[in-house]
Amino acid sequence: MNKHLALLMAGGACVAACHCPEKKAAPAQRPNIVMFLIDDLGYNDFSCYRSTFYRTPTIDSLAREGMLMTDAYTACTVSSPTRAALMSGKYPARLHLTDWIQGWKYADAPMQIPDWRMYLPLEEKTVAEYLHDAGYATWHVGKWHLGDDEKYWAENQGFDVNIAGNFKGAPIKDNQGHKGYFSPYGLKRLEDGPDGEYLTDRLTNEAIALIDAAEPGRPFYLNLCHYAVHTPLDAPAELVDKYADLVDDGYPQKNPVYAGMIEKVDDSLREIIAALRRKGVLDNTLIVVTSDNGALAGVSPSLDLRAGKGSVFEGGVRVPMIFYWKGHIAAGSRSDAPVISVDMLPTFLDAAGLNAPKDVDGVSVLPLLTGGEKQAAAMRDKLLERPIFWHYPHYHKGGATPYSAMREGRWSLIHWYETDEYALYDLSSDLRQSTDLSEEYPAVRKRLIRTLDNWLEDVDAQFATFKEAN
Repeated sequence: MNKHLALLMAGGACVAACHCPEKKAAPAQRPNIVMFLIDDLGYNDFSCYRSTFYRTPTIDSLAREGMLMTDAYTACTVSSPTRAALMSGKYPARLHLTDWIQGWKYADAPMQIPDWRMYLPLEEKTVAEYLHDAGYATWHVGKWHLGDDEKYWAENQGFDVNIAGNFKGAPIKDNQGHKGYFSPYGLKRLEDGPDGEYLTDRLTNEAIALIDAAEPGRPFYLNLCHYAVHTPLDAPAELVDKYADLVDDGYPQKNPVYAGMIEKVDDSLREIIAALRRKGVLDNTLIVVTSDNGALAGVSPSLDLRAGKGSVFEGGVRVPMIFYWKGHIAAGSRSDAPVISVDMLPTFLDAAGLNAPKDVDGVSVLPLLTGGEKQAAAMRDKLLERPIFWHYPHYHKGGATPYSAMREGRWSLIHWYETDEYALYDLSSDLRQSTDLSEEYPAVRKRLIRTLDNWLEDVDAQFATFKEAN
């Protein structure tokens, strides 16, 4: 920890020499920003999102004190592309980073996947770099998964401190003594703790130490990216026993290990909030809680959506998202405005009094969060009219074959490339995407296809191609 704190305290020395983005009228006091990212967590995996099996009292409380999003999305159905979108504000298709690193390889698949990028390029300026240039301390704690080579890791992408951020997409559990979520971890950028220490607790404690040592008056950006609740599933025995006693075989969510992992993540947020309160900065901290993609359907079935991680359907990309900023975001508010990962960079910069660069795909949703009634309503209408997109020229064991998709308002359009088929769904009446309305609404289908094709051209999307017959 001393090494990390030394880096933290030295971080301010280089700020004056950095190029700063264009500033707006700065807020009276720039907020701290905490991105609390959970891995592979599904849309219905919090109590406040209708689960009656999982226990998430801290997250539920944050939702009551902030804004709960009912229509929030990730930029991809798998991890690395979403993380790249969060960092850059750009769609994975534009970055040509369209699958998790290293991706699945299916030799017998009919289509050949493109030669896609397996790292976040250093030329892409991240949200951490923009905030650091503006005077923020920037800390990454947890999963990174944006390049195998160390030169692409968080410390070279704008973060003063990188704890546990490396090439791994999941904890290591093997026959060499690494125990997954229990120390020894064997993870780069994280020293092993005492035997049996739990990874979620350790990352929480590392983040708390950074908050405790923060320079008074200097805002910070904490990118706390838990490895939980990704496989290999594991939780403390007492929690597994607790949830095993609560299992109802008639209820779709019933994995006691996964439930224990969610409780530990909720505990983590509780401890982070307590640390912010002790430091006296909670009231000026913007907190976002969300996931990088949907849950594995076989681990935690969605109550509302079709399929899960790795799927083209809503269960792969619609996720919980909660915003909290005391005095700025109305307590108990909810919104059905479609918000997506690429919106985080411009939103965070806006909150810090900075203008987002013009080449990002996202928009600031701050007016939705902190504006008055009229301003928020106008922003909601704008987001409902804005099309959002997905492009996945890959295969995934979650069921995906190469596809592109989009949402505009109530409409969801999917294009599968193996069969060159399209489907049109009305999410306002068919959230599970069970009825294709292409024949009933041919004009809508045609218009959305044109919009999708134009976007694919604009981002210079890469495509899967059919293999030549032998």
